[in-house]
Amino acid sequence: MPQHAHGAHEHAVAHDKHAGHSVAMFRDKFWISLLLTVPTLVWSELLQGWLRYEAPTFPGSAYIPALFGSTVFFYGGWVFLQGAVRELRDRLPGMMTLIALAISVAFVFSLAVTLGFAGMPLWWELATLVTVMLLGHWMEMRSIAQASGALRELAKLLPATAVRVVDGRIEEVPASALREGDLVLVRPGASLPADGVVREGKSAVNEAMITGESRPVDKVEGDEVIAGTVNGAGSLRVEVTKTGEKTALAGIMRLVSEAQTSRSRAQALADRAAFYLTLVAIGTGGLTLTVWLLLDASAAFTIERVVTVLVIACPHALGLAIPLVVAISTTLGAQSGLLVRDRRGLEEARNLDGVVFDKTGTLTRGEFRVVDVATTPGLAPDQALRLAAAIEHDSEHTIAQGIVKSAEEKGLELPSTRDFAAIPGHGVRAVVDGRELHVGGPAMLRKLGATLPEELKAAMDRAAERGQASVVLLDKERALAAFAVADQIRPESYEAVRRLHENGIEVVMLTGDARAVADAVAKELGIDTVFAEVLPEQKVEKIRELKGRGMRLAMVGDGVNDAPALLTADVGVAIGAGTDVAVEAGDVVLVRSDPRDMPRVVELSKATYRKMLQNLWWAAGYNIIAIPLAAGVLAKWGVVLHPAVGAILMSASTVIVALNAQLLRRIRL
Repeated sequence: MPQHAHGAHEHAVAHDKHAGHSVAMFRDKFWISLLLTVPTLVWSELLQGWLRYEAPTFPGSAYIPALFGSTVFFYGGWVFLQGAVRELRDRLPGMMTLIALAISVAFVFSLAVTLGFAGMPLWWELATLVTVMLLGHWMEMRSIAQASGALRELAKLLPATAVRVVDGRIEEVPASALREGDLVLVRPGASLPADGVVREGKSAVNEAMITGESRPVDKVEGDEVIAGTVNGAGSLRVEVTKTGEKTALAGIMRLVSEAQTSRSRAQALADRAAFYLTLVAIGTGGLTLTVWLLLDASAAFTIERVVTVLVIACPHALGLAIPLVVAISTTLGAQSGLLVRDRRGLEEARNLDGVVFDKTGTLTRGEFRVVDVATTPGLAPDQALRLAAAIEHDSEHTIAQGIVKSAEEKGLELPSTRDFAAIPGHGVRAVVDGRELHVGGPAMLRKLGATLPEELKAAMDRAAERGQASVVLLDKERALAAFAVADQIRPESYEAVRRLHENGIEVVMLTGDARAVADAVAKELGIDTVFAEVLPEQKVEKIRELKGRGMRLAMVGDGVNDAPALLTADVGVAIGAGTDVAVEAGDVVLVRSDPRDMPRVVELSKATYRKMLQNLWWAAGYNIIAIPLAAGVLAKWGVVLHPAVGAILMSASTVIVALNAQLLRRIRL
């Protein structure tokens, strides 16, 4: 559970083999080393013999391979020697140790031969080896930098300047100079410089880069806006409420950063595999040296075998296999409004047996809406809703506001009213289109002495069975329509439950509502298990009860009232966090209030795990064949791997792992 940040930071500092390195550094070292390698190759005796050409000779030309090979060793290879020292200091020998060992053995042997020891020097192999290794590391660094580019892309969303309104005048100031309470003018097409509240104006704002919501969101006076989102065609005056590190964007950047450094089980497995592979390589290198010396092989051939074994076994691809997938999956999640706080939570999501949803505000809107309309002959449902909403327009009651919002969402134009009056304990009345109408419940029916037609009575009975409230539209003592009003199910909830079932996951609902209300929602959505009339403090008990049956559970809640339950579940998912992304309880934070994001979490988890496994098998598996070949087990039949070929194979495996990880971008969440 989310006690990851500290440990993740320690890991990043202590185990990062590229601490202090940059893409540009590896790029520059590669190109310069490549230029230095060319003369080493041209004047190499072995290559001249193979390719049947003669390099120009002049005094000292025999020392060109030694001179340029040594330069490549010290200039290009120095980064690997430094890395090896760091790994050995941390008592975690790995990739850098193996590369350093391989190039050091090749350098010392070649130097000894150049100074008179009998044998064939390995200068061109050494130079090629270092250059190929630098190329591999450059590609790796580029891949990771591109995958982690989510943070840079998020940072780019913030404008450098803002237009501040002071006493009616406008002035352009750096965005960093804004303070809470400042009023800023956001022109059409401009990015919002800070979180705030609209004080004047009307527009649609594109929030896709923060929430993943593709359609622009309408903003009017009183609505909240998020830093980094893009204003549409209207002009807005916004009062700043949060700046700098307090903004939603800064919170998202923190979560993305934490997730990319947080530890996962697969990463721990890869690190362990890399460690053991290093020990195997060193052991195999020692064994290769001993065996070939006992078989009276030449010193040059023996050293070549040892160097090739050390190069082939470099856990380079293994070091890239998991971090790259982690970086890409975290970026994909952030782009889709799924913010991963703890990688272990995301990793566990693929194994879920059940998902527990809190009902109110998660599966439902948490607001009343008209869910059913019954009318008398001659009156259309929309016309009845239009009249009821006009009468209820000025009422503060939650049910009244639900009727008004239902009409607004249908785009119904409300007629004007006069003589509005609230009748305490009964309902409301107003004059609409010249006639006096009433809206109320059973008490209003009794007060007016109205009788209910059979079709309206049946509709009210159905609503009562589902635990829904009923209100009636009356014209004097004649009932015209009955409305069932309830906490409306989110349209997205149907698809969320269906997709979870398709993934073989049981859906459970927790609610404090009455049993009739809970059962009605569960029946409507096709939910498997319902716990009704559950107090907030009892939610943890229900999660424990389900886990006691051997179920692996995710809990989806609002992250505030449900924090203990989120922490108790195997995977805690905080939904509807909106701009408040610093939800401490969840492993995954869903920026939108969209339950369909839960199956997306499961799909992302499965896709990520598949890629991790593929990469681990490729990165470690090819060594099963490559190491024996490098050691020379088929030398008797003329099959031997040259150190440079070993370096190319090792780098090729790294490139394959990097490309395979990039394929993760093709999944559609």
